[in-house]
Amino acid sequence: MFGYLLKRLIQMLLVLWVVSVVVFMMMSFTGDPVFMVVPIDATDAEIAQARRILGLDQSLIVQYWKFLTSLLQGDFGHSYVFRQPAMTLILERLPATVEMVLVAMVLAIVFAIPLGVYAGANPNGRLSRAIMSGSLLGISLPGFWVGMVLIYLFAVNWGVFPSSGRGDTAEVFGFRISLVTWDGWHHIALPAVTLSLGTMAILLRMTRAGMMEVGRQDYMKFARAKGATRRDVLYKHGLKNALIPVVTIFGLQLGDLIAFATITETIFSWPGMGKLLIDSIYRADRPVIVVYLMLVAVIFVVINFLVRSRLYADRSAHHAEMRVA
Repeated sequence: MFGYLLKRLIQMLLVLWVVSVVVFMMMSFTGDPVFMVVPIDATDAEIAQARRILGLDQSLIVQYWKFLTSLLQGDFGHSYVFRQPAMTLILERLPATVEMVLVAMVLAIVFAIPLGVYAGANPNGRLSRAIMSGSLLGISLPGFWVGMVLIYLFAVNWGVFPSSGRGDTAEVFGFRISLVTWDGWHHIALPAVTLSLGTMAILLRMTRAGMMEVGRQDYMKFARAKGATRRDVLYKHGLKNALIPVVTIFGLQLGDLIAFATITETIFSWPGMGKLLIDSIYRADRPVIVVYLMLVAVIFVVINFLVRSRLYADRSAHHAEMRVA
């Protein structure tokens, strides 16, 4: 187990290093940040001085070395637009993104698991076919289209939910949180539903496939032969084993939602990291873009490391039990 964890840790660090190279090269060939920090009427001498201050007059290798050492020291630079540390701006927006993602994941789990169990236990029923057709739509429909439809129906047409904003927030442990206020829940409903549909469909289909697979196992037949109720057979015996691949997908989807909440945040004007990223791209605010990309990369590799390590541990324990048996 230690050897596996060490190998995965080295791979994780290698991936982060490659991401840092890609981010640096992408930022180096997309626009000139000098014109973001000098006045419009700046002279050539002032532009050259700004270029020296930013270190852009040096070779790419020297620039990358300074870039990497700054990252390792936690120095991501200051935003050209907001004149604040880029990491501070991201951390201020992080709670908004995290709470929307968490609500979306809870919605996905609450609906996907029971529906997936039912569809797996009754694969040929009409309701099961309807559930699978709905899951196919959830995977196929683009998030921006779903968001606009929800805004039109629930905000514009019926006036049930607001179409944008985060609502009232309250300070909890130094962070501004909207989930502790009724107005915050009112505002988060549509973005969370929009963000959850794709993940809900994936988890539903994975749960259905897992239930159909474990339904053919001997221990399921033995449980039914002992006289266990259908509910106990499905949820106590079948679901426990069917959820192993679902948990893996759940962890990976969590990283996906944090990274790709950008579109949903833009549609609903949700003040999260994704909305900040889009605004920074429009304004060529390179330090903020770098922080976002590196933070998302860290989230991805850490979640992937934890999920795969957990899966490896479960498999090792299962093989050990089989050898003992």
